[in-house]
Amino acid sequence: MQTILRIGTRGSPLALAQAHETQARLMAAHGMPAEAFEVVVISTSGDRIQDRPLSEAGGKGLFTKEIEEALLAGRIDIAVHSSKDMPTQLPDGLELSAFLPREDARDAFVGKAAKTIAELPRGAKVGSSSLRRQALIRRMRPDLDVVMFRGNVQTRLRKLDEGVAAGTILAYAGLKRLGLEHVVTDLIPLDVFPPAPGQGAIGIETRIGDRDVEKMLAAVHDVPTGQALACERAFLAALDGSCRTPIAGYAAIEAGKLSFAGLIISPDGTQSHTVELQGSAQDAARIGGEAARSVRARAGEKFFDGWL
Repeated sequence: MQTILRIGTRGSPLALAQAHETQARLMAAHGMPAEAFEVVVISTSGDRIQDRPLSEAGGKGLFTKEIEEALLAGRIDIAVHSSKDMPTQLPDGLELSAFLPREDARDAFVGKAAKTIAELPRGAKVGSSSLRRQALIRRMRPDLDVVMFRGNVQTRLRKLDEGVAAGTILAYAGLKRLGLEHVVTDLIPLDVFPPAPGQGAIGIETRIGDRDVEKMLAAVHDVPTGQALACERAFLAALDGSCRTPIAGYAAIEAGKLSFAGLIISPDGTQSHTVELQGSAQDAARIGGEAARSVRARAGEKFFDGWL
């Protein structure tokens, strides 16, 4: 059978799991066989750069640039991403057309020396490559030694086994998609450890105007997830959020109502500002932008200058 849809993705086990979830949902929605799809693995700069933080190498776009180039060139038909890895500004000609139903957005602690962050011995090493997670760890436990931890989920778990750190924090959604829930020693509540905007959601990127592909994706698009992400991405965009900026934001949708909680925090965890807003889910992007303006006004511009 001729391939109908080429799905572009990174090659990590988690990225492939997300691509295959997308394929499975499209197969079920349209009654199509597996042979109608081709999963195209594309190596990205973010996968290849392992020796320094992404904030020093160029930011979030390092996980999407080569995939987006393939999409624009017509070598793939859709690109499947972890939404939290997506820059707020997309290349000209591309758009986020669909989101799959969001998984659990909480962060999970995986500990070797202790089951929770609170129980870690003083001075213990905790590994993370996320500035947000690093800042939140430091806010909770200033005495801990937070070290840079790059690599895919399996690589980070291996580093734990090798004793590089006493614990690490990973997205629970990714662990669930990989069938690795059993490694979690503590699920951290959202109000204690607010997630990155987009965490737990799979986003599907397409070429603007590709109507046939848009019609296919409409059948698998989850409206509440799309509304939540519109709010969170608007919050991030209005704060000029990137890998250099420790920002958290989470929107919950229930019965057409949206509740948003956002946080900005200094990298050392000593200063933070929060914002909470509610409103209609139809006004998701406006609420996200308003939340950003509110927290920026209270924090002052000097707070943001200190991140760079």
